[in-house]
Formats: sequence, structure tokens, C-alpha cells
Amino acid sequence: MTAYTGRIAATTRGRTVGARVATSVLHTLGLPTLLLVLWGVVATRATSQFFPDPLTIAEAFGETWVGPSFVADVLPSLARLGLGVAVSIVLGIAAGTVIGLTHWLRELLEPLLEFLRAIPPPVLIPVAMLLLGITDTMKVVVIVSGAVWPILLNTIEGVRGTDSVMTETADSFQVSWWERLWFLVLPAASPRIMAGVRQALSVALILMVISEMFASSSGLGYRIAYFQRNYLIAEMWSGIVLLGLVGVFLAVAFGLVERRVLRWYHGIREVNRA
Repeated sequence: MTAYTGRIAATTRGRTVGARVATSVLHTLGLPTLLLVLWGVVATRATSQFFPDPLTIAEAFGETWVGPSFVADVLPSLARLGLGVAVSIVLGIAAGTVIGLTHWLRELLEPLLEFLRAIPPPVLIPVAMLLLGITDTMKVVVIVSGAVWPILLNTIEGVRGTDSVMTETADSFQVSWWERLWFLVLPAASPRIMAGVRQALSVALILMVISEMFASSSGLGYRIAYFQRNYLIAEMWSGIVLLGLVGVFLAVAFGLVERRVLRWYHGIREVNRA
């Protein structure tokens, strides 16, 4: 009887897990599939050559990006994007931690930070071209000039918001500066830091494309602009689709890292909800 009951429970659990997986897949792919179907229906009835159907774009995608173009254009763009994001994370967390912990420095730099943050990064491209030339370094600098701000400002606010009771407890136990930074300040600020990194990824992707459209002879942004200037409409749309896929990949990868880094934080939230 016990074995029979166990088999029933295992079958029920298996069906429950299967239902959850099916529901998750349906939620993930349902709306995109519906939009593709609607796109195909509208495109077949549209007379404009600038609105191709999904199958035409899929064919252009395979012909354009599967092969030498992926190595010559996509990989260099992704490398510049990755380097720009990495530099932004290091600079933003390091500078934000120092500024957040130093009251007088924060008050001194606040007007300057607000001024610099208000400057749209694309307008710095001509300046970067004059100073650095049309190089990969220029494009990385443009990415950093915009992506660093969400990380920097969120780090400052996260460090400032460290629990005062825990800070006083660390003082009473004479915890060293390094231990306090590593085990108290940065963990307390990590939810805000990760929120800043999430915003920075979107900004970095946009600036990667813009920097390549302005001054470049290769890269994903350059190719999309090239296709548009030469009326290669399906190829242009395929580049836009590729950018969307890159964005989805970044979001998924960041979600995995975030769940790993903020596992304790999400655990506390689950307990509070219960």
C-alpha cells in the first residue's frame, strides 16, 4: 500500500513539474509566436517593400549572419560591448563605493556628477573621435561614458543605505575596514548595484550600435546602417532581429548571475512574503 501510494505521489509530482514546465514555455513563447503570426499576416497583405514577412527576414538572417559576417562584424561588436560593460562595472563600483563612504567627497562631487550625467553620451562621439581617432578604444570609451552612470549612482545610494545598526555593531566589535567593506557594505549595496548593472547593459547595447553607426567600417551597427543606405531591407531587419536576440541573451545571462549573487536577498524576500 505504501509503495502504491508513493508511486501515485511520484506520478503526481511528475505531472505537476511537467505542467509547470509547459506553462513556463507557453508564457515564454506564446506571445512572440502570436506576434510573428500577426506579422506574417500583415506583411503578406502589405504592399510596402519595407515591411518584409518573417520568412524573408529569416532567410536573409541565415545568408547574412551565418558565416564570415558573424566573425567579421558580430564578434568584434560583442567584444567591445563586453569590454565596455566590464570597465563600467569596475569603475562604477569602485568609484561609487568610495564616494558613498566619504560624506564630504559625495557633497563635493554631487554637482559635477549631475552635470556629467545629464550629457547624452552620443554627443560625445565627435569629441572621442577627435581625441582617440576612429578606433576600437573610442567605441569602448563611448560605451563606458553612458553605461557607467547607472552603476555608479546605484552603488552610491546602495552604500549610503547600509543599515546603521549593523554599522554600529561593526564599530563595537572593531571590525577592520576591509572586512566591513567586503562583508557588510558591498553585500548591503549589492541589490542596488545589480539593478544598476541591469540598466547599464541596455545602455551599453544602444551605445555600441550608435558608435558603430557614426564612425566604423565594421560591426553590427555599421552593417545595419549599410543595409539601410543600400535599400537591403530584409538584411536590415535581420540585423535588428540579431540585436534583439543579443539583448535577450544578455537578459538571460544577467538573470542567472543575479540569482546567484543575490540568492540571500531573494531568500529573505520569499520569507517575508510567506
